[in-house]
Amino acid sequence: MNASPHRRSARKKTTSLFVVGALVTCGLLVVLLANAHLVYVSVMSQPECVAHIKASEAPAPKGSFSAAASAC
Repeated sequence: MNASPHRRSARKKTTSLFVVGALVTCGLLVVLLANAHLVYVSVMSQPECVAHIKASEAPAPKGSFSAAASAC
């Protein structure tokens, strides 16, 4: 025997909701993993010291910059 049209409709709706929920969950997981990767890279990277004009030196020539707080 075939299932009644009402049961087929309910089953189709349940399946559709499951698929939509799974897609939304996968999308959120991708966003969370991407953000976790960005946090990991930013924490683990250590930029090297670059030459800059220190505040204790003579005034900087026009167009040059100095670090706000040097870690070097």
